[in-house]
Parts: sequence; structure tokens; C-alpha cells
Amino acid sequence: MSKVLMIVAQEGFRDEELLVPKEMLEKEGHVVKVASSSRSKATGSMGGTILPDMAFFEANPEYFDCYVVIGGPGSPKLAETKEVVELIANAYKAGKIIAAICLGPMTLAKAGILSEKVATVYPSKNGLEALRAGGALYKAKPVIVSGKIITGDSPQSAGNFASEIIKMLKD
Repeated sequence: MSKVLMIVAQEGFRDEELLVPKEMLEKEGHVVKVASSSRSKATGSMGGTILPDMAFFEANPEYFDCYVVIGGPGSPKLAETKEVVELIANAYKAGKIIAAICLGPMTLAKAGILSEKVATVYPSKNGLEALRAGGALYKAKPVIVSGKIITGDSPQSAGNFASEIIKMLKD
């Protein structure tokens, strides 16, 4: 099966945006690893915790088939983290599937992979400005698939977001 890397902020990732897709992907037989700024315990905005499998700098863009940037109040920091932005840009250049939910698409915009692509994001001022700055064509929809890029808008979309990732991994 496919290998998926889920990228979370060390503090303030949105719990269900990580856990719902992770569980659904693993149920389908995919190998899911989690990366954050360190291997120390990462804490979700709803109080959940996870021990990341690796730090961002340890992730090999050639190894994984799909990269998923998880949202939440801590995720705008990911868009300002050089290792994450470069990892996403390099993975996209390598033809990998790239997905992001909630404020996660801010990182995709910063990586320069949303230019002239339809995408969604949590409709906050920061999220919308980041997409605009990255040249994305914002559409207020729960989940959008644009080529090999999947974007979702909120925790409520986590299940549909995961279903689109699973569908793309099968193709």
C-alpha cells in the first residue's frame, strides 16, 4: 500500500483533522507516519497528543507517496517553516499527492504549488490572504481536488477529505 506523511504543528494541530484521516488511511492498509518540528510530544488544540515518528528534516520527499498538512491554530507556523515549505515543494515536483486541510493550505500556497489552481482553506483572513498571495483560486467548498492536490476547509470536512486522499491513492 501507499506511504503517507502527515505534517503537524508541534502545538495546536487540530486533533480530528489528524486522527480521522489517519484512522481511515490505516484502515485501508496505508502506512501513515507523522512529522513535526521534533520527535517530542505534539499537542492538539483539543488536548490530544501524539508522538511524531520523525522531525520535518528527517522526511525524505522520495519515500512517501502522499503528504498531508494538518490544520489548526498552530498550522500557520508550518507555512513559515523552511523545511516544511521545501518538503512540500520538492514532493510536488516529484509528482507526489499533496493534501492540506483547514489552515494547512497556507503551507501549500507558500510552497508555490497552488498558483492558478482552485483550492479551499478555512475562511479566516490569514488563510484567504495566504491563498491569494500564492496565486490560488479560492472556492468556498468543503473539499477540492485540483490535479494531485487536495484541499479541505475545516474539521467537519475531515472524513470527506480523507476519502478523496484514499480515492487518489487507489488511482
